[in-house]
Amino acid sequence: MEKDARPKWDSPVQFVLACVSYAVGLGNVWRFPYLCQMHGGGGFLIPYLLMLFLEGVPLFYLELAIGQKMRLGSIGAWTAISPYLGGMGLASVVTSLYLCLYYNIINAWSFWYLFHSFQSVLPWAECPINANRTGPIKECEQATPTQYFFYRETLDISSSIEENGGIHTGQALCLILAWIITYLFIVRGVKSTGKVVYFTATFPYVVLFVYLIRGITLHGAINGVKYMFTPKMEQLANPTTWINAATQIFFSLGLGFGSLIAFSSYNQYNNNFERQAIVVSLINSGTSIFASIVTFAIYGFKATVNYENCLERTRLLLLNAFNLAEDSITVDTVYDWIEKLNATYPEQFAELNTRLENCDLESELDTAVEGTGLAFIVYSEAIKNMPLSQLWSVLYFIMLLLLGMGSMLGNVTAIITPLRDFKVISLAEGSVLLAGLVCLFCLLLGLGFTTTSGSYWFTMFNDYGATFSLLFIVLIEVITVSYIYGIKRFEKDIEDMLGHRPNWYWKIMWTFTSPLLLIALFIFYIINYIKGGTPTYQAWNKELGKSVVTEYPVFGQVFIGLLLASSVSCVPLTALYVYCRKRKHGGHHKRQRTVSTISA
Repeated sequence: MEKDARPKWDSPVQFVLACVSYAVGLGNVWRFPYLCQMHGGGGFLIPYLLMLFLEGVPLFYLELAIGQKMRLGSIGAWTAISPYLGGMGLASVVTSLYLCLYYNIINAWSFWYLFHSFQSVLPWAECPINANRTGPIKECEQATPTQYFFYRETLDISSSIEENGGIHTGQALCLILAWIITYLFIVRGVKSTGKVVYFTATFPYVVLFVYLIRGITLHGAINGVKYMFTPKMEQLANPTTWINAATQIFFSLGLGFGSLIAFSSYNQYNNNFERQAIVVSLINSGTSIFASIVTFAIYGFKATVNYENCLERTRLLLLNAFNLAEDSITVDTVYDWIEKLNATYPEQFAELNTRLENCDLESELDTAVEGTGLAFIVYSEAIKNMPLSQLWSVLYFIMLLLLGMGSMLGNVTAIITPLRDFKVISLAEGSVLLAGLVCLFCLLLGLGFTTTSGSYWFTMFNDYGATFSLLFIVLIEVITVSYIYGIKRFEKDIEDMLGHRPNWYWKIMWTFTSPLLLIALFIFYIINYIKGGTPTYQAWNKELGKSVVTEYPVFGQVFIGLLLASSVSCVPLTALYVYCRKRKHGGHHKRQRTVSTISA
């Protein structure tokens, strides 16, 4: 393979935008705000920023340096260091494949919501009428219109992972559309990807900025922003806070998938990746904080509306129960009247007490919602209460699509680049065909996520398909560079590319701090998995109109085991294969030399 013929980014700006588009994804919009809420608001920023500089930036730098030096995808890059390490690249490809299989279904959901945003009344704004046309569907009333639309209209979800009612046609068509667009974005490699990232990396910031302006002007938005930045310092003594901060940095930057190695392999040899690693890492973390302000502003609006609606229901209940004048009780004086009526009419109030709701703004804000619930339920709940809700809905789901598609560019590139390096398809238009085959393969397998039980499989892949393997891969990466390839040799490679050696900060991180942090994360994950007992998932109960914790069946537990082992096992199995092959060839050459000696 001639390295000089390798395609390159048109400019360093294209490369930076590709990294930003890949690293800044859906996790910045929904995962970080959830962790911030769960671990003490502004107090969470302390461990988060520490982990950024102790773990995130150094490992980001390391992967960019490896890709730019070797000018190969993940498999080729690690094989070039040692044939025994090729399994690390293979493990990255397998993990990226798992991610591609389920990640694009989120884009399919975004398309579904986007298309439904053009209706005169948003379909998740109110409950549909039942078959007898006597009132709203009971399941929707027990849940909420937004939950019902997500679980029953979008997913058409079954009651458990064991029940499967076939493919949801609308979701399947949206998934096909998502994969067609992904293919068009990556079909020409960096030549097409480099053009696309100008849009996928920048437009989400335009939408976020528009949402920020709209969000902070919403009624009650300040309650959410205050909640975010009010630190609960006691959370700093909680080990889980530090573990989650480290894990968020780790996954937000997209380490271990092979995408960064693939992207940097298309750089000019003397490109200044050191500065780019710092810039992209800071942009990524800054985006998480920026998106959280937007999220908490909208979340504060939703919580305030829910709180005031609760007070209004209580006000009407008191007016009707005690035959009071309409203007005698206001929302602001509800609790004053409760105390007054309780003291004046204790017996009558005691009968009413069981029907009173506990209206509390802090409780509304404390209600943590993770993952897709935040993106497709909480945001939708807030959007439906905004003026011009269709406009805000369209903008929001276009932003989600661009964030998701930007991340997909990196995920698919991590698979295609190693295959191109080894010329799996050697036709003149091989790259076009290879991209098509990879996308088609992922699409066909991904259709399983559009079945009625597909969201449960989505959760399984999301929880177990990448976490364990990525911790293992990146731990082996940093140990390989520091202690097998050698930190001195790595320093010389960097000096050859940049004209100077890395300073003491980088070397301490690579040889000491980052490996220790990764080992701690790895051990913590294993202990939690063992202590957790039988794996569980949230199954939708149609009678109750809510999710209930359910244990995975035996086949689900076996599949989880396969997910955990399949990518990690690539490392030792490849090393064993190379060892056996070398030994076999060595024995063959030795026998040949013996025969030659006897003949002589």
